[in-house]
Amino acid sequence: MVVRKPIVAIVGRQNVGKSTLLNRLAGRRIAIVEDLPGTTRDRVIADVSWQGDEFTLVDTGGLETSSDTAVGQGVREQIKIAAAEADVIIFLVDVRDGVTPPDLEVASMVRQTSKPVILVSNKADNDRLETHAVDFYELGLGDPLAVSAHHGRGTAELLDRISALLPVSAPPEAEPEMMKVAIVGRPNVGKSMLLNALLGSERAIVDDIPGTTRDAVDTLLDIAGESVLLIDTAGMRRRGRLTAAIERYSVLRALRAIDRADVVLLVLDATELSAAQDMHIAGYILQAAKGIILVVNKWDLISGENQVEWDRYIRGQFRFVPYAPILYTSALLGQGVGEVMPRASEVYQERLKRLPTAQVNNVVQQAVAGHSPPRKGHRQLKILHATQAEVDPPTFVFFVNDARLVHFSYRRYLENKLRQSFGFTGTPLRLVFKSRGEK
Repeated sequence: MVVRKPIVAIVGRQNVGKSTLLNRLAGRRIAIVEDLPGTTRDRVIADVSWQGDEFTLVDTGGLETSSDTAVGQGVREQIKIAAAEADVIIFLVDVRDGVTPPDLEVASMVRQTSKPVILVSNKADNDRLETHAVDFYELGLGDPLAVSAHHGRGTAELLDRISALLPVSAPPEAEPEMMKVAIVGRPNVGKSMLLNALLGSERAIVDDIPGTTRDAVDTLLDIAGESVLLIDTAGMRRRGRLTAAIERYSVLRALRAIDRADVVLLVLDATELSAAQDMHIAGYILQAAKGIILVVNKWDLISGENQVEWDRYIRGQFRFVPYAPILYTSALLGQGVGEVMPRASEVYQERLKRLPTAQVNNVVQQAVAGHSPPRKGHRQLKILHATQAEVDPPTFVFFVNDARLVHFSYRRYLENKLRQSFGFTGTPLRLVFKSRGEK
């Protein structure tokens, strides 16, 4: 069963605090925040849980990929994206600046959308500044909510308002019991061509399934006697006449496909590697704990390059998913396409791998013997027992004397040891540490 998470988009002109608000609502520091406009360079997507409601929060300003886009045009594009893809829109303004001409323009556009809008007046760090929020009644978007994303003032009320506006949760969608593979990536990297090449190489198309509420076209294949569901985000372009801006910011659409998939093919353009948006999508794949394969397409346009050097460069850019296989393809010429689905099947099987507890404990004991656990003061971490609790994704539970003693570097060390011994190619691992007596 797959439950679709609503999407809440933060829009507004530059330097009003969109990244800071995303960090605050997510409850942890995710994006890079500086006191300069347009400095978001890290993840701009976060899953948020509040009072039993869950949603995906997106800083649309952080999705900017064109350095030469005028500020006004960039803001207009944000609104178009949010209106097309989000369930709730947060329109963020700066209480210290008051109502500005760009705010008036954004307000005019937001009023024309059919989506619920929350007007949020940020940087109200004290009672005096909070009183200035009344100036924003001029925008005609109802009661402005004064908050300080930096200090956390008013953010609980904002989360309450978001929860009240989220769409009623639909019953979970029953997904078929088969491998589900999503094809995602920026526009013009060759997703559609890769899909066509995959269909052409396999030939055994069983059916085309229109994507009901999902704005996608699913294709059911039979590959070597196994059924596979391809989730094609490129097919979403058929949904009406969408602007080039919405096409460019395909991240919001990729989220929905990633949530449904077991394995995600992140298609990269060999002629334009490692755009910020590629990293944004990869970060969400990791966050969603899905299998991932990096597919470097248009390889036919790169001549005389050393693939080992390319591997090293891509690993450096995507170092947060070091376990992801890298494939080089030319969907146009069919080169390397035959490797894609077998590798996806391999990753899928790795996600379903279950290990005997004795084997897990043996590897963990060897790891502890090779590198002593961390200590804080006079207390040292002791790993009493370890077991694999779940699959899809593989989840390991470590019973320890005090989970607070676990350092992130030692967690990474244990994960590396598990991978060295058991593989788990292409899939993230979840490591859970429980203190003695904790259920």
